[in-house]
Amino acid sequence: MNTAELLFQILCLGVGATLILDMWLLLLKRLKLPSLNFALLGRWIGWMFRGKFIHTSIAQSPAIHREYALGWIAHYSVGILFAFSFVLIVGDVWLRQPQFFPAFNFGLITILIPFLIMQPAMGAGFASAKTSKPLMNCLRSLINHSLFGCGLYLTAQLLQRFQ
Repeated sequence: MNTAELLFQILCLGVGATLILDMWLLLLKRLKLPSLNFALLGRWIGWMFRGKFIHTSIAQSPAIHREYALGWIAHYSVGILFAFSFVLIVGDVWLRQPQFFPAFNFGLITILIPFLIMQPAMGAGFASAKTSKPLMNCLRSLINHSLFGCGLYLTAQLLQRFQ
């Protein structure tokens, strides 16, 4: 597989896995259950461009122009970056012969990013410790990231059908 083809497959892998996660988030929204607010992600990213990385509460920080769009762009960019990291770790052979557990386990490992970096920087504490329902929030994050891992596998399976 040449470099351009590999990069295209990784792009598709990241977008596909993120889309699968988003289908889950849409279902939660339709069931009127708490879900992610990408405007807050966009606000956090937007404030980074202005030199502020840590917030007492990202929800209380002033809004950033077009934070919702910025949040969605960041969401998909992270999905693509995670897919690139995953293929870098497992090798491009995995794209030709996808295995479920490496993808699932990688999805679980990605939970460390929000638990250790994003949530503390946004004012929620390590692993949502400063929220009103830390255990429930951790469980939601764990489900979301495991679904991303499943999405890596399912997208790779779909890509196989087009080769």
